[in-house]
Amino acid sequence: MIPFGLRLAVAAGRDALVRFVVLALAVTLGVGLLLCTVGGVRAVNGQFDRIGWMNPSPYAVGSADPVVWVHRYDYFDGHGIERIDVGATGPRTPDAPGLPRLPGPGEYYVSPALRDLIAANPYDQLAARFPGHQAGLIGDAALASPDSLVVVVGRTAGEVGGIYGERKVTSLSSEGHDVPQAALDLVLSVVAGGLLFPVLIFIGTATRLNATRREQRFAAMRLIGATPRQVSTLAAVESTAAAVIGTLLGFALFLPLRSAMAQYGMITGQRPFSSDISPGWLGGVLVAVGVPLAAAVAARLAMRRVRISPLGVARQVTPKPPSAWRLVPVLAGLLELAYFVGRRPPTSNGQTAAFLPGFLLIMVGLVFAGPWITMVGARFMARRARRLPTLVAARRLADNPRAAFRAISGVVLGLFVVSVATGVIGTIVQERSVRYNSLANVTMMEQFDFRAGGGKVPDELKDRLHAIPGVTFVQPLRFNPDPVPDELGAVIACADLARIPQYGTCAPGAEVVSVYANLIGYGRDRTGAGSVTVWPATALRAADLDAFPIGMLIVGLDGSTAAHERARTAVELAFPDGVMPGTDVDFSGDSRTQLNLFQQLADVIMLFSLPIAGCSLAVAVAAGLAERKRPFSLLRLTGVPLRALRQVVALESAVPLLAVAVLATGVGFAAAQLFLKAQMGYTLTPPGWTFYALAALGLLMSLGIIGSTLPLLERITGPETARND
Repeated sequence: MIPFGLRLAVAAGRDALVRFVVLALAVTLGVGLLLCTVGGVRAVNGQFDRIGWMNPSPYAVGSADPVVWVHRYDYFDGHGIERIDVGATGPRTPDAPGLPRLPGPGEYYVSPALRDLIAANPYDQLAARFPGHQAGLIGDAALASPDSLVVVVGRTAGEVGGIYGERKVTSLSSEGHDVPQAALDLVLSVVAGGLLFPVLIFIGTATRLNATRREQRFAAMRLIGATPRQVSTLAAVESTAAAVIGTLLGFALFLPLRSAMAQYGMITGQRPFSSDISPGWLGGVLVAVGVPLAAAVAARLAMRRVRISPLGVARQVTPKPPSAWRLVPVLAGLLELAYFVGRRPPTSNGQTAAFLPGFLLIMVGLVFAGPWITMVGARFMARRARRLPTLVAARRLADNPRAAFRAISGVVLGLFVVSVATGVIGTIVQERSVRYNSLANVTMMEQFDFRAGGGKVPDELKDRLHAIPGVTFVQPLRFNPDPVPDELGAVIACADLARIPQYGTCAPGAEVVSVYANLIGYGRDRTGAGSVTVWPATALRAADLDAFPIGMLIVGLDGSTAAHERARTAVELAFPDGVMPGTDVDFSGDSRTQLNLFQQLADVIMLFSLPIAGCSLAVAVAAGLAERKRPFSLLRLTGVPLRALRQVVALESAVPLLAVAVLATGVGFAAAQLFLKAQMGYTLTPPGWTFYALAALGLLMSLGIIGSTLPLLERITGPETARND
């Protein structure tokens, strides 16, 4: 039966060959994207696995001598540098991935990207920050990305012990620390589901291409003596062969897609290693075996009507109409998300387990509820029909709403995914984004610990900073003993403020005023502080300030990279054990990068989901025309104009598309609001006009796809079709 099934798949006429090719191409695209999605999730997990050693747990038990360990963040020209200072207390140091050994005093190891950055810039801008000599390179096993900027600096245990945040470790294990991998798994899992559902719909639509003709062909075989098992085997062979070819081509498609993915930053903001973008042997086996197996099972299930009764295929009976109970899964998914508002699980794994089922249940529920909504829309249209095409389309939709919705289910799920992604990501970006003023990137800060009595700024450091071209001023800020309001944590003499008027002026009659400890503010809106700001007066005198500790050193810059990095290096050398100096833009660089990547992720989802859904729609509409060419030919013979038939086809696709699209978008925003409220306490920010414009464009493209199939109607509904069929 297998050779005969293969012959039927490719040599049973043009319709069979077209269906075989389309199914193979659909599986190719689906498998390629499936491998990319699984590989992307594994790449993100691999990045966190690689850098787990940087934040070892002090509770992890090891046999090595304790090492004093500090992990800090440095910056250079907008790039973050991860700096690790280590001080051994004995000869047996813990093993570190990517390093032959931990560096001793006067040695340091750097990542290849940081080595290149050091070599490309003057010594006093970057290399001078790392005492001693370079002992070697950090291997890939210890890096998240080929672009990672990492340095491990060896010092004495006493030196490292004086740095804030130090810990003693005997094993470089991250066990006991909450690495945000699971939190990203939640986002990536929802995204993966959202991206894969349209692909699965596309594959499912392709498997049903010319399904009616196939059922009639297999029913004829049953009537001449074929057994149900033989018919099922023939159907499975045809679908499995296409799925096997598509799966092999999908693995081939994955290779260039993986290379393209390796050139762009993941959700972590860093490019992955190409080797990390892999489904793994288990994932590869599951895809290679699971996709053809699923195609075979789907084909056998599709032939159940033929197995039950071959005559049932010829005598078409109106199926039982769907009921309103189909809305239950959607409502259950929304209630599941609503339950966790105020009850968010404390762990990231718990949050993934809490929210992911709700989103998946809603997506399944939309597919389940779509036929009922289609039927309601069809009955509404039938009651108000005044013309023949409208009435025919409404009756056909009401008779078989499942088939009508199946054609547009991919677009509906695409709109839901886009609505959720836009709502969640847009709100996160809006809530966490900061609006900076012109001072944010030219104001460098070095913070001191008030609890340790503050800092002291040596005169030689002031002289060195003033000697750097591009440094405009050097201003220490004292701790405010009575801040009003609370965020004004520093004080400055009005005589000093007068020398930097770009940061504001004193209240009339004041000698000392309260200011932000960084001079520019801490709220989301950094645009308020500036030359127009009038700082509130205090009861202090300028002579009193010497009694208060210095809490912040402010260095003004002209905006040039050379001045910026020379000043940073000078401050780091003066305070090697302090918090790394930087501007407000430096400190928020990682956050801004991640927000940008989130926004790009939303754009990718929108640009990916809707076109794939459009492909499903085109295949479904074309398949529907092919299956109904005989009744349409008979209608043309009775005098129904071709234009009326085209209107029937257009209405059969457009009405359920528009009706269910409204529901999908609304449910998407509702799910986004529940997730944001439960997970982050945010309120959904309404999307901008670009979302509505792109959603409208997607619907117009879908309608255009429907319209592009209408010319087929004239070619397949001629008199010869009614005569031959």
